[in-house]
Amino acid sequence: MLVLAACGGGDKDALQVEGFTAEEIYTRGEYELASNSKAAEAVRYFSEVERLYPYSAWAKRALIMQAFAHHRDKDYEQSRAAAQRFLDFYPADEDAAYAQYLIALSYYDQIDEVGRDQGLTFQALQALRTVIERYPESGYARAAILKFDLAFDHLGAKEMEIGRFYLRRGNYTAAINRFRAVVENYQTTSHTPEALLRLTESYLALGLDKEAQTAAAILGYNFRSSPFYDDSFRLLKGKGLSPEADSSGWLGAVWRQVIRGEWL
Repeated sequence: MLVLAACGGGDKDALQVEGFTAEEIYTRGEYELASNSKAAEAVRYFSEVERLYPYSAWAKRALIMQAFAHHRDKDYEQSRAAAQRFLDFYPADEDAAYAQYLIALSYYDQIDEVGRDQGLTFQALQALRTVIERYPESGYARAAILKFDLAFDHLGAKEMEIGRFYLRRGNYTAAINRFRAVVENYQTTSHTPEALLRLTESYLALGLDKEAQTAAAILGYNFRSSPFYDDSFRLLKGKGLSPEADSSGWLGAVWRQVIRGEWL
């Protein structure tokens, strides 16, 4: 280690590691990773293991460590590239699940605030699904399920934000389309109760009382303890109405499916 430290302290553009074993170079990479806040030097040592001992067990370990080190530095593109190389070279290895999880994590950790484009959220969901389906018995699959649910909820939040924007500006038809997307596509997220309230509000504004009553009825059946149901009930009461399901329309289909179990 002292010899490697000495040779690593000179020219930063060329690591003088020829003649050292794969284990010695790899160990130096681990030391750099543990000692420095930035992982660049560690990555260079791990890369040298790959270059000098390409078919060794140490090269395999060095490659997965490159993916980890890049991810720690938030260099997500390089992390994905290293993890994908690992999967290409060692698809049946015990660390393959971790490599696939790193790919998913590299997308997940870049998910922006709700107000921004959600393209990375879709990529994160797809990559997380791959972990879950390809390695269902691994601990990484369990972690991926939790992150999948959070990312899915994130997409529902995006639809709600856009719907509220339209609702505030009196564009009720556009708002309804967004809230409908939450109820139909993201009904397992935390945003469904509010979406049903906003549907009640939007439909009442358009004079579509039956649709408003049906939205409130579904809300009351599934989320009666929610403050959103209390708000929807007050909105209807102010119009002399009460929650009551109508079997027609898309909300009627939701009522039949969710409440009465009629899926056909």
